[in-house]
Amino acid sequence: MPDDMWSIGELAESAGVTVKTVRFYSDRGLLPEAVRSGGGHRRYGPEALDRLRLIRSLRALDLPVPEVGRVLEKEDVLEDVVAGKLRELGSQLAALRWREAALQLLQDCTPGERTDRLRLIGAVTSPPSTAGLTRFWRGWLPPRLPARLVSAIIEEAVPQPPAEPTPAQVLAFARLHAFVSRPCRGDSDRGQPEVHQPGKGYRPAVLYDGLVEAYALASADVRSRRPPSEGEALDCFVSAHASARGARDTPDFRRELGVQLATEPRIDHYWRLVAEVNASQNPTPGATDNWLRAALGA
Repeated sequence: MPDDMWSIGELAESAGVTVKTVRFYSDRGLLPEAVRSGGGHRRYGPEALDRLRLIRSLRALDLPVPEVGRVLEKEDVLEDVVAGKLRELGSQLAALRWREAALQLLQDCTPGERTDRLRLIGAVTSPPSTAGLTRFWRGWLPPRLPARLVSAIIEEAVPQPPAEPTPAQVLAFARLHAFVSRPCRGDSDRGQPEVHQPGKGYRPAVLYDGLVEAYALASADVRSRRPPSEGEALDCFVSAHASARGARDTPDFRRELGVQLATEPRIDHYWRLVAEVNASQNPTPGATDNWLRAALGA
């Protein structure tokens, strides 16, 4: 045998690992043998030590053996493997933060509240998914809206779970999930406005296109807590409703619209919970709609 050939024991000792470890990686083709001795024993060249150290470094990052094999076969995949691991760790950390806040929520409540809160939290995945909220909006919105409009509405209406939630945000999101998940029996807080109902002659796509613009115009006033008042935002709001009905913006129309909107079913409970989840100064579409309705009434 050449002088620079090592036995499996010598390689293990040089690398600071067990013989079992070397054999494990050899059997999986990650650590190729240079030759076999006359007695059939494994012999390794000096490059095996570098390979073994690289394997240990990759495994120390918790990369699974198949991913280690991919990196050894083609080093340029290391960037993709690392990116995938970072995404996985991000999801795990988000789940741990959510569980920590949920445990604090249970720890800080009274015994009488604990059972109800445990039921709410138990119905939400960790980290939480927004799929249930998205399904709610796809069912609540009128049919045949343009896909780009549906996407824009859902993006604004569905809150993303906070990366580092407080116990209060965990509770708000759990209540929001329960709200959209329970069966809808026609109760007013989840009912449909008249413009959603077919056969009424309304054009919901025209309405929602206009509302998106009206909410954007009014958001600065709502954020600054200005009193509801006339202006461009209210004009755009009324115009959206008038266009959806094939009507003109007149004083009579505004009076009739104010009466109709006052009697329509609302999902205010949803928007209150969204505001608690977001915990930011940005107004929700629900808060902006309330401001515009109050401006119309004034």
